[in-house]
This record gives sequence, structure tokens and C-alpha cells, in this order.
Amino acid sequence: MKKNTWNVLFVLLGLLAAAAGLWLLRGGADLGAVRALPYLCIGVGCGLFGQGAGELLAARAVKGDPALQKRIEIERADERNRAIADRAKGKAFDRMTFVFGALMLTFALMEVELAAVLLLVAAYLFVEFSAVYYRCKLEKQM
Repeated sequence: MKKNTWNVLFVLLGLLAAAAGLWLLRGGADLGAVRALPYLCIGVGCGLFGQGAGELLAARAVKGDPALQKRIEIERADERNRAIADRAKGKAFDRMTFVFGALMLTFALMEVELAAVLLLVAAYLFVEFSAVYYRCKLEKQM
């Protein structure tokens, strides 16, 4: 499938999901225990729509200028830009480690529901174990 076809599909799915979320929010169905479903549909729908529409608009902007398109591809694949992006991700990860730790401690002290705290702890541990795994893997490769 062509890239533009996927982007059009993302736009349509995003609009459909957002519309379904709004319909559910207005009382279109009895949700019972899944009261967060409308908000989830709206959030995912907006994300899909934004991704698809952004890619379509970017493709249209460079459509008539092959030199600009080539320059953008070079900048995207440039080693310096990749190193900067990787370093920024590393700094953000370092900050995230402390922020999530403080947030988990705060939730525990506030006596937030145990399920919410355990989900946060599980997500935190998943990210930290992923970091350890990739560090070991990269140390073997380099």
C-alpha cells in the first residue's frame, strides 16, 4: 500500500474513532464499568487524525520541489541530527526516571488506589528493564 493511502486511512479512522467517542460520551450506549472508553476513543482518534493529516500536508508541501524533498531526507538521515536526537532522548530518560519515582512515592503517600499505583510501578519497571536490556545488547555489539 502506498504511504499516502495509509495516511488517508489514518485520517478516516481517526475521525471515526473520535466521532464514536463523542457519541459514547453523549450517552449513545450504556458503558457500565468502561466509563473511560469514550475518552480513549477521542484521544486515539485525535492522534490518528493528527498523524495522518500531518503526513499528508507534509507530502503536499514538498510535492513540487524535489530539491527540498532531497534536503529533508538528508537532514533526517544525518548522523549529527541522529546523535542530537539520541542524546536528547537520553537526557529525557534520566529525568523521567526521577520524576516517575517521585510520582510513585507521592501516589503511595496519598493512598491512591492500589491498582493505579501498581500499574504505574509496572510501567516504570518495564521501562527500566528495557533500558538495562538494550544497554547490555549494545555493549555486546560495540
